[in-house]
Amino acid sequence: MKDHFFTESPFKTLISFHKLIESLEEIAVSDIDYRANYAKALLKEIEPFPEFRSGIENLDLIYKNEKLIQNLLADLFPTALTHNEIKAVTIPFQNFSFNYTERLKKIVKEAGVSFDMSISNLNEYQFYIMNCTLILNEHYGQKIDYNNPLFYDIPNQNGIINQYRILYNADFIEITPTAAVKKLTQDEIDLLIDNYDNIALWKEKFPVNSWILKGFGIAILFDATIESAISKLKSNLLKPEMEQISLQNNFESIFRSIFKNSNLRIGLVIYDTEENKFINTSFNEDGSSGSFILSADQELNCENELLGCSFEKLLETKKPLCISNVEKFALIPGNEKLGNHLLDQNIQSCIFAPIINNNTILGIIELVSSNKRELNSLNARKLDLIIPYLIDTAERHNLDKQHQIDAIIQREYTAIHPSVYWKFRREASKYFETNRQNKDYIFKEIVFKEVYPLYGQIDIQSSSEHRNQTVKQDLINQVSTLIKILDHRELHSSLVVLKQRKFELKSFLNQLQFPLKADTEQQIQLYIENEIHPILNNRESGFTKEISVINYFESLDKKSGMFYHSRKKFDNAVSIINKKLASLLDEKQAEAQLIFPHYYERFKTDGIEHNIYIGASIAPSKTFDILYLHNLRLWQLQIVCEMEMMHHQLKNSLPYELEVASLILVFSSSISIRFRMDEKRFDVDGTYNARYEVVKKRIDKANIKGTKERITAKEKITIVYSHSNEETEYLNYIKFLQFKNILEPTIEQFEVEELQGVSGLKAIRVKVRNDNEILTLKKYSYQDLLNELN
Repeated sequence: MKDHFFTESPFKTLISFHKLIESLEEIAVSDIDYRANYAKALLKEIEPFPEFRSGIENLDLIYKNEKLIQNLLADLFPTALTHNEIKAVTIPFQNFSFNYTERLKKIVKEAGVSFDMSISNLNEYQFYIMNCTLILNEHYGQKIDYNNPLFYDIPNQNGIINQYRILYNADFIEITPTAAVKKLTQDEIDLLIDNYDNIALWKEKFPVNSWILKGFGIAILFDATIESAISKLKSNLLKPEMEQISLQNNFESIFRSIFKNSNLRIGLVIYDTEENKFINTSFNEDGSSGSFILSADQELNCENELLGCSFEKLLETKKPLCISNVEKFALIPGNEKLGNHLLDQNIQSCIFAPIINNNTILGIIELVSSNKRELNSLNARKLDLIIPYLIDTAERHNLDKQHQIDAIIQREYTAIHPSVYWKFRREASKYFETNRQNKDYIFKEIVFKEVYPLYGQIDIQSSSEHRNQTVKQDLINQVSTLIKILDHRELHSSLVVLKQRKFELKSFLNQLQFPLKADTEQQIQLYIENEIHPILNNRESGFTKEISVINYFESLDKKSGMFYHSRKKFDNAVSIINKKLASLLDEKQAEAQLIFPHYYERFKTDGIEHNIYIGASIAPSKTFDILYLHNLRLWQLQIVCEMEMMHHQLKNSLPYELEVASLILVFSSSISIRFRMDEKRFDVDGTYNARYEVVKKRIDKANIKGTKERITAKEKITIVYSHSNEETEYLNYIKFLQFKNILEPTIEQFEVEELQGVSGLKAIRVKVRNDNEILTLKKYSYQDLLNELN
């Protein structure tokens, strides 16, 4: 037997049987002869050990007199109950015990020699505070309920952890202060109650060994394994899904405790009622299947023949499928595939129980064992204790999944930016509350007034020309390949039609030497599909076995049925540019929200466009200042520089080399934006504000006034503006970024040709330095610029 006393305690502990001895002394002088004689004989036996009364400090005295102590405690530990009760003598809250009942001895023996009898959920800090509360309750008349349930975690012979709750009988203990103890005032007690975490304060008021605890306690244990396991399961199921994934082994340990089965393994599948299929939860840490039904499959239709007739019955009756002997089950017609599927995983007995709520199956909990008859219809009843918590988890899983789906839909299809989400939410809340009162509610339009717009784009230059050129190249290659195939076959065939088809293909080839007309691509595609491919696919023509024909068909794009080599390089290049630049813009824009909350949206075309709106109406809880607009303009210019630099470093690795040009439109007047319900997007509101939209749509195709040169140019940023104060502002930004070695020294300034309904526009054009080695630039604020100018 080992002693595991906590090192520090407010008590000096004396293990004493003095109250028991006093009781024996009373019995010894009673009139009941057989009781009196028994008491006298026992008192005589313990007479050589005065420490039994005064208090034992040397534990060796207990170990050497175990039999005598057992006799002394016989009335408290009846022999008739020793194989039933789980009891021992102890000091409350200490990891020290002796005089075990036979049942407790058996439990400890099965646990093994390495097992230490210590309280599982009590540390030294908690131990000290609990002893202090004993003193406060006993001597100061307080009613502090601090004691949490305490447990011994004891493994059985099969390795299953059984949890035993501890109840203390303290009738044979007395607590007395030493002479050094100073009585506490109520204010001091209140201070302690309000400062649980201040162990130094507790030790100041209750110094180590300042009180005497004399006597002994009795620890009464009862098996609370199932209740404790269910409590742990409930706690784990309440955790976020990502944390649950890392708790797979913990879940199995809990289920093994409940079913007292060390071979038990668990799985879980979610049932999709809409599509009538099971979905894997990927429950294991390694991301592998969390199911024994699905195994490596991620989904399984409920009508799949693998499940068989027994599983169909489970879905119909909504009652558990219990298989105590899988080998026998596999011999039943209709169950062969499922039975063999389970046997392949070394499953000999299993329970598949539906998780049901409102008569709807949410999922299936799977319990399997590698031994026959360990799982059966009798112990399946234990699932009645667990299923209610699994229902909550399955419902939460479905709800979380729905929220994620909604988030994806919002992000990918009908995005509402977080900066303006509050206003949509407020309208939706009003609608919800009104509908609860059975009233009609008319949605108010979502309008943000007096906001300042910022527009920018990084456009792939001459994208339409590049696209047409790749289309033409693919058509030329395909038509030339077909002419070669027909040339070769014409030598070995008497088919006159081949000459005619070859002539027609050469006519198309001649057309392709000139600029593409609107219908040229479609015309050639239909001709090849209707006139050429039928000949090549005709077995009697002899084409089908030729390697050149086989290679030709393998070269066709599966969707279009045409050559897609040059176009694929172009499309891939555009896709890479868009993806990289959009990711950079999105990432940096999240940081820009720290300047002042603002609405942001971006679009992928042949390049990237973005709109930003900033103003007091978008964040009414914050105070807006025009300084935030200037900061955001400087941020925008820096981000466009960074996007230009990223493209420069990227373009040499592209499958099709493309150049880009950047544009920023400056508009200093505030405008209003309105959410268009039909288009599910924001647009400018009102006739006056429409001028901004007109300029935005036409400006990138505009020329420098009096020339045929576009205002945008490769690797340069063009800033379009109307007023002199805007010019001054952006020249300051440009000079600052030139000083920071981000922009090149040359600045071009010119007037923009008149657009339809818009005149008086001017522009600044400047080139981004592309010899910077560091792609991610340090972001400078408007205050940095002011500091530099001063």
